[in-house]
Amino acid sequence: MTRILIAAALALAATPVLGQHPAPQLTVAQQTLLHCSATFALVSGRQHAGDKEALAFPDVTARGREYFVRALVQLMDEAGLDHETVARLVQAEAAKLQDSAELLKQMPNCLASLDASKL
Repeated sequence: MTRILIAAALALAATPVLGQHPAPQLTVAQQTLLHCSATFALVSGRQHAGDKEALAFPDVTARGREYFVRALVQLMDEAGLDHETVARLVQAEAAKLQDSAELLKQMPNCLASLDASKL
């Protein structure tokens, strides 16, 4: 089920997601939640595909999925965003990271955020 949700979010990442909607102003903490949510979704997918670089990190499937869900709900609550806006933001972040060398470079920071979340 989660793979389906992640796959759907990432499939939409190839489309212009913010379109005419202005990007909301997020705090640094909220930007981190968004960034790490997209990072965990992408890295989990790479781990399941057998990517050796992604497999060098702990499996983020279960904990990363829970982080993803809670972080996006937290964004909706804290920033007053609707589901559609949060979906567009995470899709845009995933699209930015998908082919970026920064994806795996930022994993230690995201793992620290995951540990801090107590999940």
